[in-house]
Amino acid sequence: MPIDVDYLILLFCHLSEQNAMAADVKRRHLLAGAGAGAFIESLLAGPPGVIIGAVLHDCFCGETGQLKPVSQILLELPPHKKKKLCDEAMVILCPFDWSGLSELIALVMENASLQQKLIALLTDYFSKELGADIKPSE
Repeated sequence: MPIDVDYLILLFCHLSEQNAMAADVKRRHLLAGAGAGAFIESLLAGPPGVIIGAVLHDCFCGETGQLKPVSQILLELPPHKKKKLCDEAMVILCPFDWSGLSELIALVMENASLQQKLIALLTDYFSKELGADIKPSE
């Protein structure tokens, strides 16, 4: 059954809100800057330069992540990333039958095993594809 990608994204949003999930989103441009800085420092000062560059990066940039609701991140994903997540979810959901978003949400909410599988998929996707760790939100 062809499924609207938006249905599955809304299902994941619902699941993440029910479980109060947030993700530690890392600012990759800062990390890339740190890598470039460490490389330049190593060229200029050798191995001690790498250590100096890392310490300076930690001092000026500090923590590189911030908690953000998983549902918000899902809604902001580009279409190709949404489709990839939904394709993986369809492997789990294909044995089941539903005709709309409300039926799909009800089906998942009534089945704890299905919820666990989808949450595990979402956690794995965030880790591997987005470089973000899912944590309980405060």
